[in-house]
Parts: sequence; structure tokens; C-alpha cells
Amino acid sequence: MSDPSKLIEGRTGPWEIVLGLEVHCQVASNAKLFSGAAVGFGAGPNEQVSLVDAAMPGMLPVINRHCVEQAIKTGLGLGARINLKSHFDRKNYFYPDLPQGYQISQYKHPIVGEGVVIVEHDDGSAFTVRIERLHLEQDAAKLLHDQDPNATYVDLNRAGTALMEIVSMPDMRSSAEAAAYVKKLRTILIYLGTCDGDMEKGNLRADVNVSVCRPGAYERFRETGDFSHLGTRCEIKNVNSYRYIQAAIEYEARRQIDLLEEGGSITQETRLFDPTKGETRSMRSKEEAQDYRYFPDPDLLPLDLDPAWVKAIEATLPELPDAKKARLQAQYGLTAYDAQVLISERARADFFEAAAKGRDAKLTANWVTNDLAARLTAAGLDIADSPIKPDGVAELVQLIEEGVISSKIAKDVFERMWAGEGGAREVVEKQGLQQVSDTGALDAIIDALIAENPGQAAQVRDKPQAIGWFVGQIMKATGGKANPGVINQMLKARLGGE
Repeated sequence: MSDPSKLIEGRTGPWEIVLGLEVHCQVASNAKLFSGAAVGFGAGPNEQVSLVDAAMPGMLPVINRHCVEQAIKTGLGLGARINLKSHFDRKNYFYPDLPQGYQISQYKHPIVGEGVVIVEHDDGSAFTVRIERLHLEQDAAKLLHDQDPNATYVDLNRAGTALMEIVSMPDMRSSAEAAAYVKKLRTILIYLGTCDGDMEKGNLRADVNVSVCRPGAYERFRETGDFSHLGTRCEIKNVNSYRYIQAAIEYEARRQIDLLEEGGSITQETRLFDPTKGETRSMRSKEEAQDYRYFPDPDLLPLDLDPAWVKAIEATLPELPDAKKARLQAQYGLTAYDAQVLISERARADFFEAAAKGRDAKLTANWVTNDLAARLTAAGLDIADSPIKPDGVAELVQLIEEGVISSKIAKDVFERMWAGEGGAREVVEKQGLQQVSDTGALDAIIDALIAENPGQAAQVRDKPQAIGWFVGQIMKATGGKANPGVINQMLKARLGGE
């Protein structure tokens, strides 16, 4: 049954989007996949190039064991099958950024097979994306077209860098699902330490396969596995932000629908997304596997993994996002939403756990995910660089729990802490921000207020909510320092507003 919320209305009736993604992740490694050349952002052009990367005659590739380990770790983190036997193939095509004239990749026998990723929406609902495979391959070089009006320059620094390509099944049905999937994948990779997930530098980027079909066709595909039920797909290359992924999908789906409704047909092709114009444009006709003339690379032996080594790698896996979310809910009594926000960034979850020791967990989570997160975003800071550390948040929460300050005063204290005026307790003492809970100090204010407003005092007996006016006046008289709980109790005792 098609989900009505995912239907796109066309001139001739509703349509559905079908999406599959190929996510390219740069392996976190100090050296390239088949050479000892360094990997790193910011080096000068062609400063990180070995003779192997430059495809000098007689140079032979040597596999980087660490990159293989990172691929295995990623496969395990995705709950995927690790193939103990795999091999590398040559994917043959000519392009100026490919010195060898072929790319060393994996075709029929990848290092990682099928897996599953559970993806959460912001509203707490979830969907499943099947992983078809993960394979290792080398990246191409980079072409620079803006350095000279008459020439294109080639920077080989990126050539030979290890990539993991994670290929999904066509299980996503909207641009929001595609963005959520990439976000979840990125989170898992960062937890594992196998890719830094830096999309701005292109260390994680997606090729998005988009097709459209009539309602019901996708269900028939899922029942039969027959791709003929789906429309012809177009691949949008190298999209490197969540926003661009969504914009590219929405434009491309509408383009295909309009074309089909005008009686045209979709040509399978590779397209590029232009973020400035917000549109996709044709890049080249889509190649099929046979066009690349894949064959096993004769310079590399097949990968034959020791099961004990795979087990040893599995033993090093950290607590992954789904497990951490379940534990935070169980251990701290957090809602699914709060736990999800916290685990979306490993450093944020660690910050919370350090701050929540012995404190009210829900209150701590609120400060970490709301006030602190907003301040960090506005300042463009990562949580690791926060001027307020976990013990600072813990101290602030403790003062609220003890009734020393109210939640409202705590916001002022927080801003002063952020500005570097000291810890929470120090700020409160310096500024005299302690909450007034002394009934003796409040008695006179309450008595005077009741005496001056007998009419409103009489209303409280019939309309208990009228007590709120008195609370507001007392808070105003005390500069917001009166304890609202104490005021309410005292007023109810005087006025009978129960």
C-alpha cells in the first residue's frame, strides 16, 4: 500500500519516487590504499603523490592492511556480512584525472556483503534501508578548471586515496528519507572512526539514483525483486550536503514526471546537481558494467581474510548509535527523542554522560541539547571546544536541583558562564542571584500585595488560576529571585486558592 504522504501529484495523476544511494566514504587512514603516500587535507598541489599514484611504468600496488581493517570494521558496524574471500578488479575508463587509465575497485566479489541500517526520522518513526554491498576502491585525482583560462590542471594528491563505497538497495521513498539515511550512515562511520564524515571536504559524498513510478509499482518490485516494475533511473553524482541531496532529488523527480507526462521517456544517464541554480543537468550517458571491461587486477592477490582477525576487529567495535540510544533511555530514563538527539553526535552523548553523573538526567539533557547546543551553533563551535565543560553544566543543574536558583535565573547564569565570568556557583554568589526561599523575607511582600488588591485576592477563591497574577507581581518585586514553589504555597495558604 503506497504511503499517501509520499505521493507527488502530476498533471495525469500521482507518482512515487524510488531512491537508491551509493555513498563514497574516504577511509580514515594516514596512507593511500595501494601506496605509502600521505593522505591529508591542505597540502600543496601534487605534494602527496607516490610513483604508484602517478602510474609510473613498472610501479606495482601494495594493499594497505589498515584500509582493509577499516572496511571490515565498517561492515561489522552496518551489521553486514564480511566476505572472507574477495578480490580487486580493474574498472577501465579514460579520464584526465585517472593516471592509470583504470580504477582499482571491487566488482563481483566485494569485501562486504548485505547489511541493514535502521534510520530514524526526527519525529521518532524509523525505516529500514538494506545495504547491498560495501567495496574498497581508489579515488581519482582532482581537475582544476579555474587556474588558467586555456588549461586544466591536475592535482594528484587525491589519486589512490582509499574509498569505501556503500551501495544501498532502492529502499528510500522521499528526499527526507535519503538525507536521514546519509545522516545515520555518517553517524555510524564517525562512531567507528573509519571515516571523518567531513562532507564539506568531500570525504563523504553521495551518488543518488532517482526514478519515478506509479503508485503500487514499488510494492510489486519488493514482492518480486523485478526491477522492471520501476522507472528508468538517473544518477546524480557527488552530492555533498544533506540540503543538496534533498534539493537534487526533488528537482530530478519533478523533471522526470514532467517529461513522462508530456509523452517522453527517461534516458538512463549520469547527471550533476548545480546548487546555484537548484537543478540537475546531463553529464554523460550512464555506463553499464560491461562498458568498464572489469577484470581481476593481475597485480593484486585476492584478499583471503583470517576469521580470527575479523573476530578480533569485531571485539574492538565501540558502542554504536542504536545500542547507545537504547542504553541512554534505559539507564537515564530519557525519551526516545532526547536520546536520539544526544547520540546523533558521539561527542555530545559523551558530554551528556559526563555532566549527568549524580544529577537529574532529564534536566541535564535539556541543557545539553537546547541552551548549550544553540550557543555552540551560533558560535560555530564543536561541543569539544565548548567553553562550558560537562562539570560546569553539572554544577548549574545541581544549583537548580537544590533550589538555589530557578530555571529562569539559570539562563542568566548560563550566559554569564559562557561569557567567562566563572563557574555556576561563583556567578550566583558574585551577582547575588540566589533564589529567595525565606518565607520571612516574602511575608511582608505578600501581605502588602494582598492588602493593596483585596478584590483580586477575593477572586482567587472562585478562580484558583487568578493566583498567577500574584505570583507574577511577587517575582517582579524580587527581580525574579523568589522561589515560585514557595510563593505558590504561601499564597494558597493565605488566599485558599486550591
